[in-house]
Amino acid sequence: MRYCGVFRYSLSVFLIWASVITVWAQETKPIINASLVGSVIDATTKDPIEGATVQLEAVTHSVKTDRNGRFSFVTGQKLPFRLTVTSVGYRTQNLVIEKSSTVIELNRSTEDLDEVVVVGYTTIAKKNLIGAVDRVSQQAVKDIPTGSFDAQLQGKVAGMQVAASTGIPGEALHVRLRGATSINADNNPLYVIDGVFLNSESLQTINTGGKATSPIADLSPSDIEYVEVLKDAEATALYGSRGANGVILITTKRGKNSQSAKIDVNLYSGRGKAAKLWELTTGPEHAELVNEYFRNIGQAEPFRPVADGGRGLPSEQQTYDRLAEAFRTAGVHNVDLSVYGGSENTAYYLSAGYNKQESILKPISFDRANFRFNLDQKVNNNLKIGSSNGISRTGRNQGRAGDGPQGGILQAALHTPTYLSPYNEEGVLVGRAGFDNLTLLLDNYDVGSTSLRYIGNVYGEYQITPALKFRSTFSVDYNNYNEHEYWNKLLIAGSGANGLATSAISQSTTWINEQTLTYRKRLDARHTIGALLGNTLQGSYFSLTSAEGRGFATDDFTLINTAATTTSNQDWDQYKLASFFGRVDYAFEDKYLLDFSLRADGSSKFNKGYQWGYFPAIGVAWRLSKESFLQDVAFLDDLKLKTSYGLTGNQNGINSFASRQLWSGVGSSYRGVAGIFPEQLANQELSWETTSQFNLGLDAALLNNRLTTSLNYYYKYTTDGLLTEVLPGTTGFSSFTNNAVEISNKGFELSISSLNINSDVFSWNTSFNIARNINNIEKLETPQNYGSRDLIQFREGFPMYSFWVYNQLYVDPQTGDAVYEDVDGNGRITTDDRQILGSIWPDYFGGLSNDFSYKNFDLSTFFTFSVGNKIYNHNRFFGEAGGARDAARIIFKSNLDRWQQPGDITDVPRSDGVNNNNYKDGGGRWLEDGSYLRFRTLSLGYNFTAKNLGKLPLSKLRIYAQATNLFTITKYTGLDPESAANSAANQQGIDLGTPPQPRSFQLGVNLTL
Repeated sequence: MRYCGVFRYSLSVFLIWASVITVWAQETKPIINASLVGSVIDATTKDPIEGATVQLEAVTHSVKTDRNGRFSFVTGQKLPFRLTVTSVGYRTQNLVIEKSSTVIELNRSTEDLDEVVVVGYTTIAKKNLIGAVDRVSQQAVKDIPTGSFDAQLQGKVAGMQVAASTGIPGEALHVRLRGATSINADNNPLYVIDGVFLNSESLQTINTGGKATSPIADLSPSDIEYVEVLKDAEATALYGSRGANGVILITTKRGKNSQSAKIDVNLYSGRGKAAKLWELTTGPEHAELVNEYFRNIGQAEPFRPVADGGRGLPSEQQTYDRLAEAFRTAGVHNVDLSVYGGSENTAYYLSAGYNKQESILKPISFDRANFRFNLDQKVNNNLKIGSSNGISRTGRNQGRAGDGPQGGILQAALHTPTYLSPYNEEGVLVGRAGFDNLTLLLDNYDVGSTSLRYIGNVYGEYQITPALKFRSTFSVDYNNYNEHEYWNKLLIAGSGANGLATSAISQSTTWINEQTLTYRKRLDARHTIGALLGNTLQGSYFSLTSAEGRGFATDDFTLINTAATTTSNQDWDQYKLASFFGRVDYAFEDKYLLDFSLRADGSSKFNKGYQWGYFPAIGVAWRLSKESFLQDVAFLDDLKLKTSYGLTGNQNGINSFASRQLWSGVGSSYRGVAGIFPEQLANQELSWETTSQFNLGLDAALLNNRLTTSLNYYYKYTTDGLLTEVLPGTTGFSSFTNNAVEISNKGFELSISSLNINSDVFSWNTSFNIARNINNIEKLETPQNYGSRDLIQFREGFPMYSFWVYNQLYVDPQTGDAVYEDVDGNGRITTDDRQILGSIWPDYFGGLSNDFSYKNFDLSTFFTFSVGNKIYNHNRFFGEAGGARDAARIIFKSNLDRWQQPGDITDVPRSDGVNNNNYKDGGGRWLEDGSYLRFRTLSLGYNFTAKNLGKLPLSKLRIYAQATNLFTITKYTGLDPESAANSAANQQGIDLGTPPQPRSFQLGVNLTL
C-alpha cells in the first residue's frame, strides 16, 4: 500500500507538470507571419556557399546554408526582412529582403585584414604581415590552356616576370622574382607544394635545339587552391639558401570537416593556331633576289632560261608553302573530377584529371594524367595527422624547335627556299640545302619522353597546449624521366650513321624531414607574441643511365640492342643539406609589429669550414591607421608602413662537388683497358653566394576595403656570386667554380585592387600591378659571353643578359653598304667595335584585369604588358641575308625593301657576297624593341541558378567560353616578343626557330553535384 501511495503521488505530480508544460507551449507557440527561402552564392563564380550564416536583424534567429547554399526559416516578423549574411572569406552583406524566395550574392573578401596568410612555416593575419607577400587564387586562372601553372601566373604578381619563351606546351619558362642574382647558380624561385620542396630542374638530356621540359608541368592546376609568392628577405628568410630567388608556396585543395560530400567536374575543349607566321618571299621573288645576288658578285645568274643552262626564269618558279605544312590548328582537351568533404574528425580531397594539348607545330604534343589524395584526420583533441599525395604521368612528343639544323622542324620549314621542290627529278622526296625534307621529317619523326612523378608528404601535429604546437613532416619528390629518339636513314641525323637511336632514364629523388615547434599567444588585449623553432634534413639524389645505337639493318627494328654499334653512359649526383631555424615576433596592440628570424644551412657542396651559411632577417611595421590622429578618417580602413632587411643564400645550380678535385673513369675499347683522368680542379674556399635585401613598403585599404593598394621599394645586393671561370689551357683544366661576382637589383612594385561597383545585379572589380627592376653587374673581372654568336654578354657596369652587337647606323644611299659605328676609330669594323645596346630587362611590366558580373553572367578580361626590353630577332638575321651566306636559304619578304640603286633610302643593304659587313653576324639591325601589350584572356560565362536547374541534382552549373592571346600590340617584327631560342638561364632574349604562343578558343563546363 505504501508503494501504491508513492505511485499515485508521483503520477499526480507528473500530470500537473505535463499540463503546465502543454499550456505554456501553446501560449508561446510563435505566430507565423512569413517564411523565407533562398540561397547564398559566390558573386563571381556563382558557386553555392555552404555554412553561411543568415541572421535576422534584432533577433537571435539565424540559420546555416546547406551544401547547395540553400536556407529556409519561418518567423513571426513580416516582410520585408532585414538580414545580415556572413561567411568566412566573404564580405558581410547587410540587406533588405522584399519577397521570398531570394538569391544572395557574397563578394570574396580577398583583402580582408583578418585573412590568414601562409609565410615561413606558419600563418599570420594579413593585417600583421610585414613581408612582401602576394596571393593568387587559382580559381580565376586555372582554365587558361597552358602546360604548367606558373605560365598562368603571368602578369598576376607585381615584380614577378614570367616569360613563356615558346608556344610548345610543357616547355620550361623563365620565371624571375625581383630580377636575377646569379650568373651560373640557379635564378629560379623555390617551389613548395603543401610543404614539399620541388625539384624544378629539367631532367631532359635529348638535344631539342636548346629547349628543355618543365618539371612544374607535372602539377595539375585544377588541384591548386591558391598560390602565395614570397618576395622580400623577411618573408623568405626561413627558407635560407632555398629562398634567395623568392619562394612560391602552392596550397592544394583539401576537404573540410563537417562538410557533406561534393563532386566537382571541370571540362573544356578548344582549338588554337598561330596568330601570324613569317612572311616569306614567293618562289619567283626568291629566285629574283638570288639572281640579283649573283649579279652583284659578278657571276652568272642561276635563274635564266633552261636552254641557256639555267633553272628557268624567276617568273617560272613555283612557290612551296612549307609553313602551312608544318603548322596546324591544335586541339586542347581537359577533364577534371574531384570528390571532397568530411566528417567531424576527417576531411578528404580526391581528384583525377587528364589534359592533352597539341602544339601548333607538328607533330609536338603534351599530355598529363594526374591523381591526388589529401587526407586530414583528428585522432583526438590534441593530435592530428594527415597526408598530401600527388601522382602524375606526363607524356611529350617533343620537337627540335630551337637552334640546330639536324631534325629541326622549323628549320626544315623555314630555311628551305620557297622555290625548291620537295621532290627530285624522279619524283622522290629528298633533303636539300643542308636541312631535312619537311615532309620526310614529319612522317618519320620519333622523339618523346614520359615522366612519372610522385610528390607527397605525411605529417603529424600535436597541440601540446593551446599556445604550443609541435609538427613533424616527411616529404618526397620523386621523378622517373624516360626519353627516347630514333632517326632513320631518310633523315640527316640518321643517314650518316645508318640509323641512330638514343635512350635515357633519369631518376631524381629529393626527401625532406622537418620538425617545427610553434608558440603563439595573446597575452592580453595589447600584447601578442610568437616563436618558432625548427630543423630540416634534406637529401637529393640523381642518377642517369643512357645508351646509343648506330647502324640498323632496317627501320622496323629500332631497339638499341639491334644496332651494329652501341655505347652507354652512366652518371649520378647527390648532396645533403642540414638546417636549423628560428623566429620570434611581437605585436603591440596590433599597431607596432616586430619579427626576427635566423636560419643556418649546412651544405655538402662546400668543404669543411665553408659549409655553413647564416641568414638572418628582421622586419618592423607600423599600422598608422590605429593611431589616434587617423581614427577619425572615415574612408581609411588600414594604413601600414613596413620595412625589412635580411640575408639569403644560394648554392643551387652548381655541381654538387664543385669545391672538390674530381677524377673520372673512362672506358676504352683499346685492348680492353680502362683508365682515369683528372676532371675538375678543387676550390677549397668555395662558399655560399649571399644576397642582402632591403624592403620598404606601404599597404593601404580604403572605402570599406573597396580600394586596396600595396607599394614596395627594394634593393638587393649579391656578394660572393658563384661563377664558372675559364682557366688557361696550360693548367690542364678548362674551368673551375669560384665566388667572383657581385650583382645588384633595385626597383619598385605597385599593385591596386578596387571594387568599382557592387549592386544587387551588377559588380565590377579591377586589379592592376606594375613593377620596375634595375639590374646591374657590380663586379666581374672578365666579361662572359653566351648564346649563339656571343650575342649575350655579362660585363661589369651593365645589366645581366645585355646584348653585345655591332651598332648599324644606316645604309649608305650611294653604295647600299651597311655602315656600322666605328667605336675605336681605327677605320675597320672588328670585334672591338661591338658594344652593349640594351638588355632583356623591361623598364616596366605588369598586368591589368577586370571582372564583371551581371545577374547570372560573368565576364573577365586580362592584359599583360612589358615596356623597354630588347629581343634579338635571329630569324631576321638569317631571313634577310640576301644570299650573303647561302643563296639557297630562307629569304624574308622584308628583303624586297633592300637597296637596289643609288638614292634608295632603306635599312636593308644590297644583296652582296663581297662586303660581308652587310650581313654581319651580331649586327645591331636585328636587335628590336620587345615591348608589348597582350590581350591574354577573355572569358564569358553563364551561371545557372537553382531555379534554372529545376530537379537536376546539381548545386552549380556554369558554361563558359574563353579566348587566349586574342591580340598583341608590339613593334617587334617577329612572331612573339616573349620568344627565346634557348631554355638556359643565361641565353634569354634571342628569338630563333621558336613557334609563337597560340591564339586559342575554348568552351567549358563547371558543375558541382
